[in-house]
Amino acid sequence: MSNRESGPAQFRPRRRTAVSLAPETLVSARPLLADGPTPLLFAPAVDGVNALSWVEANREQVREQTVRHKAVLLRGFTVGDVAEFEQVVRLVGGDMLEYSYGSTPRSHVAGNVYTSTEYPATQEIPQHNEMAYSRSWPLKLGFYSVQAAPEGGQTPLADSTRVLARIPAAIRDRFAEHGVMYVRNYGQGLDLPWQDVFQTPERTEVEAFCDRAGIEYEWLSDDSLRTRQVCQAVATHPETGETAWFNQAHLFHISAQAPEIRETLLATFGEQGLPRNTYYGDGSAIDEADLAEIRRAYRDETVMFRWQDGDIAILENMLVSHGRMPYAGPRKLVVAMAGAGGQGQ
Repeated sequence: MSNRESGPAQFRPRRRTAVSLAPETLVSARPLLADGPTPLLFAPAVDGVNALSWVEANREQVREQTVRHKAVLLRGFTVGDVAEFEQVVRLVGGDMLEYSYGSTPRSHVAGNVYTSTEYPATQEIPQHNEMAYSRSWPLKLGFYSVQAAPEGGQTPLADSTRVLARIPAAIRDRFAEHGVMYVRNYGQGLDLPWQDVFQTPERTEVEAFCDRAGIEYEWLSDDSLRTRQVCQAVATHPETGETAWFNQAHLFHISAQAPEIRETLLATFGEQGLPRNTYYGDGSAIDEADLAEIRRAYRDETVMFRWQDGDIAILENMLVSHGRMPYAGPRKLVVAMAGAGGQGQ
């Protein structure tokens, strides 16, 4: 993993001087990190440049660079509120998406803006592509750093095409051939209740959603729900034609848990009753050594940067994964998704 971050000296305030800039030179673009092209930094040369107004005037450039560099970071702009952030994401990504069929706890902020995953600050969230555990997903993912944590809280990124290349060919081929089966159990107090995941208290609406999405479902005696769905292991970007590692097998699998938690879960619920687990698409077990190789590939490709207040990042969700480092102190990061991708899109 590369831990080099943009040093504070790069963004140290300079003595103000009178400047005269043509519109095309008002904002510079360069890679943020020395490790590679992701993310590309857009930074204004003067104070007071509004993010929404600038993106509106340079929409095609921002969209093109987001695809090319797989992530862009807007830093040093003014941002009015979360509604303006949502409009920035809409301009770059197209139609906004609701956070439905989720896998982590979030709260609705406004419009189609949500809090980032509400896990304890001490926990690290491993690399993943948003909603890669389903057959439909957002093409663009936007983050707005309302308040950066004083310590930690970075959102590490990893190029999903390079992750794919790092995984041994035999493992890649096995996953590509069989896909990934996700088994989830809702309603045991350890994971999200099905009413929250499907955003309805009505069983008939849950069943209709599952039928449309190709999800097998089973109602259990205690009003809990078990689902199974076979999804892709790799995916091809609709615009660039690049093939990327695109699943959450390593994240949902029981081996992602600490040994003591894993033992407790298995002793309490048994393998069939685990809150979540993954298998190959034919139902056979995934070798934990293979999952270890996948996690190693993510670690080897991960880069990090430190958030600043007011930062907006837009990710090409199929081409770059993200995670979260533990943090201390207050932190507020909100998220918005745009552009429907996946099967049937």
